[in-house]
Amino acid sequence: MTEDAMQRIATQIATVFGVGRAPTAPGTAGSIVALPVAWIIAMAGGRFLLMFAAIVVLGVGAWACEIYARANGRDDPSECVIDEVAGQWVICAFAPLSIPAYFLAFILFRLFDILKPWPIKTIERTVPGGLGIMVDDIVAALMGCVILVLLGHLGVF
Repeated sequence: MTEDAMQRIATQIATVFGVGRAPTAPGTAGSIVALPVAWIIAMAGGRFLLMFAAIVVLGVGAWACEIYARANGRDDPSECVIDEVAGQWVICAFAPLSIPAYFLAFILFRLFDILKPWPIKTIERTVPGGLGIMVDDIVAALMGCVILVLLGHLGVF
C-alpha cells in the first residue's frame, strides 16, 4: 500500500468519513453518528459485541489519528472524531438498550468529554499521539459508565 493510500484511509477513519469536518461541534456530530450504529451492534450481538467493537475502534482509531495528526502538524485535530465513536460505544455498552438510556449515555459522555475533569485533562496532556487522542475519550466514557451503573443500581433503568 502506498503512503498516499494509507493517508487517505487514515483520514477517512479518523474523521469518520468526513463527519469530523462538521462546521460546528464536530465531536458532538461524531457522537451522534455513533449512537445508531451502537444500537444496531447491541441489537445484533449484545453489550459484549458492542464493547469488542469499541476496543477494535480504539486500536484502529489510534493508528488513524496518529497518521492524520502527524500529517496535519497538530496534536489533537478537532476533525478526529473516531475517538468519540469509541467513547460513545463504550458508554453505550454499559447502558440498557433503550432510547432514554442511550440519550443519557450520550449526554454523560459529551459532558465528561467537553468538561474534561481530572483525570481526563491530565491524560489528554500526557499521553502523546494517536493513543492520546483516543484514550481521554475512553476515560470520559468510563466516568459516565460509573454514573450509569449507579443509576441502574438505584432502579432508574
